[in-house]
Amino acid sequence: MQLTQQTDYAFKTLIYAAIHSERLVNISEISSYYNVSRSHLTKVIAKLTKQGYLTSIRGNQGGLKLGNDPFKINLGQLIRDFEQLSIIECHSEENQCNISEQCRINLIMADALKSFLQVLDGYYLSDVVTNPNLISMIKS
Repeated sequence: MQLTQQTDYAFKTLIYAAIHSERLVNISEISSYYNVSRSHLTKVIAKLTKQGYLTSIRGNQGGLKLGNDPFKINLGQLIRDFEQLSIIECHSEENQCNISEQCRINLIMADALKSFLQVLDGYYLSDVVTNPNLISMIKS
């Protein structure tokens, strides 16, 4: 399973904001730090803000900050909010598979997805940003 670039950018943005929690951050600095497209990042940040992961403060002195405590931002929920999670066709609304009613692969894949998300549900943003080496890399 591969997560989308949008989810990757969401993780990176939240990590950056968490490590710089003492101040507001902005799209340009996040884009520059990770060397990612500003326009793609803008869409991700809009979604993160809409869903409460980030708070946006407008104005000359504005910027972004975490919308919640890093100990409350669950990685499994973040993935659910950003991914469609249709591993195979029979999990999607557009299912056109002729054998899906008799086939067990959909049940097996559903079980695998459940396990994947269960692991991620055990982790929070705080688990990621407590690594001193990561903090020193991003703070530099």
